[in-house]
Amino acid sequence: MLMAGCAHTPGRQPPTSHDTTATDASGPRATTPLPSTPAPAPQNLHTSDLANHMRADAPLRYVVKRGDTLWAIAGKYLDDPWYWPQLWDANPDIANPHRIYPGEVLVLTRGMDGQPRVARDETVRLEPKVREEPLSEAIPVIPYSAIRDFLESPRLVDEDTLENAPYVVSFDDQHLVAGNGATVYVRGAKPSGPDRYELVHPEGPYRDARTNEVLGRKAVPVGRVTVQSFGKHVATATIDKSYREARPGDRLLPVADADLLHDFYPHAPDKPLSAHIISVYGGVSEIGQYDVVTLDRGRNIGLRRGDVLDIYKAGRTVPDPVAGGEVKLPEVEAGYLMVFKVDKKVSFALVMHATRAIHVDDVVHSPDAT
Repeated sequence: MLMAGCAHTPGRQPPTSHDTTATDASGPRATTPLPSTPAPAPQNLHTSDLANHMRADAPLRYVVKRGDTLWAIAGKYLDDPWYWPQLWDANPDIANPHRIYPGEVLVLTRGMDGQPRVARDETVRLEPKVREEPLSEAIPVIPYSAIRDFLESPRLVDEDTLENAPYVVSFDDQHLVAGNGATVYVRGAKPSGPDRYELVHPEGPYRDARTNEVLGRKAVPVGRVTVQSFGKHVATATIDKSYREARPGDRLLPVADADLLHDFYPHAPDKPLSAHIISVYGGVSEIGQYDVVTLDRGRNIGLRRGDVLDIYKAGRTVPDPVAGGEVKLPEVEAGYLMVFKVDKKVSFALVMHATRAIHVDDVVHSPDAT
């Protein structure tokens, strides 16, 4: 994916905030605070001078190829990706005007207001076909490879869902653990339910970085199972795909959304939003480009799929060598991310650009209009 054109606009100042701390089992834990009272919501983050955000080498004509992503195409034209909806001249006659298909030709033009626009060239069709194409044919917003590990990493589950889910009671031949191809005996699976499930291992909670509120439980994917038959008390299933060793007590959950790459596009939130990074997949200590992170906010503050947010490193507290005491340093801009999955109180995002190492407890904010 071409990211060279997604340079971040320098000089933005992080929003003001008030000091808070979060507490967990190990005691108080300092966090970068979120604003206690959000600023009044601005208009959508549009710019009156879109031309100023165009790349100098933006193509006048571009043929969409298989393997392209919407993010990469936006990066060919803009230095700030959240202006893509303003640049993109969407066709209202298409069911989802933000879907772009391989073979389509994009042309850079000028709108009635004199500002640049990118539109489909309807006079050139390299692959003539009826527009009723399956969603899977549209180019994705982000590459599948970037979130493949997420699909095989801890997901958020509420306590009731996890406790009431079907679970593994034993394996064939009384094995203590099992892997790919093993026979699994399950309680709680119903004939009226699905045949295929994600097998997950319950783990600890996701917590709000500021209040320490439990936002949900982590469920670590173990593999995929297919139920073969239903008995009076126990169903028989087979592990079709294994990521980790399966154990008795592992839970069966509905298969995760397979369309995470589609039906959204990069944009800025339409109001000021802030959240903390509370987890990163893969167990790394320093977060970089294409790492998937968990945020401690979701639909409860208005986050949506496709929201692009600035990342700021948490300001350190250091001793004052002259006046004594301690002073908190300002937040430092570290990159930006895009939200691709949103739950009620938690969301998941992909780091699209990183200018320095990012860590858990760093904060994210809505981008400023410039």
